[in-house]
Amino acid sequence: MCYPKFSCSELNCFQPMTEDFEVSQGKSIGDLGREAAWFCAHTILAILTLLGLVAVIWLFHPAPDASAPKLLATVLAFVVTMVVGFLITKTTSNDIGRYVWISGLLIFAIVCVWVMDLPTGPGLCEHCTLMERLWRTFFDFQHGSGLMGGDGVLIGTWIPLSLFGYAIGSKLAAGAE
Repeated sequence: MCYPKFSCSELNCFQPMTEDFEVSQGKSIGDLGREAAWFCAHTILAILTLLGLVAVIWLFHPAPDASAPKLLATVLAFVVTMVVGFLITKTTSNDIGRYVWISGLLIFAIVCVWVMDLPTGPGLCEHCTLMERLWRTFFDFQHGSGLMGGDGVLIGTWIPLSLFGYAIGSKLAAGAE
């Protein structure tokens, strides 16, 4: 729509959009679309790496109440995905993986809001404050909150941690080039 002060020829109102349209930092829409696709691919690779790690640990049938396997899985969720992020970035020469920490932060924030909204009751962190509920759900291996069916460590800790590790590995690989 043209404004009264300007003529349509001055505003280029009827110019068709072309592929050369620059949106951000001199990148075309196609370039931004490829970067978004790579961002999603790196996020999925980090999560699949974590799921593979969890499957391997599950094969050993650790005791559900034991904290040592959970601590080991927490460390491995970071280290293994960091190595995978490093290797993927080195082999693809694509440095978009260093931004997947944003996905981890968003997932953590969403899961935090979800946990704060869960109903409590007997055995489910009944008299916990909000911070205590979050701490016990995500970080306490011995006295969990009982919320999320006990999967708070997997969903709220390991997934974001694996995305942070992947991003650090990708950043290290991009910086080494």
